[in-house]
Amino acid sequence: MNQKRLIVADLLKTKDPKSLKMVLGLDGFVDEIIHLVDKWTTKETYKRIETIGALAMRIEKASGLSTNIELIPVQKKLGGNGPIMCNALALHEPQITYIGALGLPHLDEVFQEMANKTTCYTLAMNGHTDALEFHDGKLMLGKMAYLNEVTFEKMVEVIGFDRLKDLILNTDLLATVNWSMIPHMTDIWHKICDQILILEKPRTKKPFVFVDLADPEKREPQDIIDAIDTLKRFNSHFNVVLGLNKKEAFDVAKVLGLHALTEMPDDLEVLAMTLYERIGIYAIVIHPVDRSCIVIDNIYYEEKGPYVKEPKLTTGAGDNFNSGTMLGLLLGLKPDHAILCGMATSGFYVRNAKSPTTSELTQFLTDWGHDKI
Repeated sequence: MNQKRLIVADLLKTKDPKSLKMVLGLDGFVDEIIHLVDKWTTKETYKRIETIGALAMRIEKASGLSTNIELIPVQKKLGGNGPIMCNALALHEPQITYIGALGLPHLDEVFQEMANKTTCYTLAMNGHTDALEFHDGKLMLGKMAYLNEVTFEKMVEVIGFDRLKDLILNTDLLATVNWSMIPHMTDIWHKICDQILILEKPRTKKPFVFVDLADPEKREPQDIIDAIDTLKRFNSHFNVVLGLNKKEAFDVAKVLGLHALTEMPDDLEVLAMTLYERIGIYAIVIHPVDRSCIVIDNIYYEEKGPYVKEPKLTTGAGDNFNSGTMLGLLLGLKPDHAILCGMATSGFYVRNAKSPTTSELTQFLTDWGHDKI
């Protein structure tokens, strides 16, 4: 039995997420979940290529020759870091406004269910991702040219400046995720600070800004440095939370010149504390596959996760973790309780291929606390 997980379950029963206000964005994708065929075992059934390493070997053998790899579409669904995070949070029934690339002239049909539970503004055509799923991870092959049209000016054109200002100044959570695929994201942050926040008095209880860089390796080092340093501009009005997986955290550390980290450390605390001290924001969250950690007020917290060997769905697991963690922080949970909430949300998602409602999340934490998971 794990008493802390049971405590989090009991705390969630006393909270009401419905009063929370959130503004989320700015991407939007249609995801096709795809399995790769290793061998057909009958006319109707096949054996999957189960690992990224096995695929790499298959591709390497084809070097100088050619090969054919058959793709089996398994599911077409809402995608993108923002929509997946939004969809997960919407199940707790807060007041959500989503701003992003959801299709033109109308929302793509995959976003309609999300739109039924939130207020949506679409700025551009959506991107498209072929998500190749394996037991040890996933390869995301994206088509994202339209995301270049997501700008502050487009937000003002579609929403109106006064309405956009009202949304940002009165939200409990402003989450701008998938920085790496939104070319103008850093500029959007600057213009929110310069045109909306600069003349406004900070609220007594600061709301949250959440940022997920989303695999920044593809961006230039100076772009990453500029983005990280821009986050500090929100400190006067928001508690800024930066969420990273372990690879992203190490990549950011290298770009920031944190040379003490010459190789990816097994000890998350070294990585998290080094980033926290350099970046200078409210919180750093890092989530490897089997655990997660958070640093707030110079205090490090780490918790083990509900690891599953063969998940039903992994695409979106990190976004579900982010949604659960931010839900915990918004509801006033302690930092270690918040990341348990995040890992329970993600744990439910990968086992059930859907995000949990509040009651399902509470039950999952209870079962996990009683070692039934």
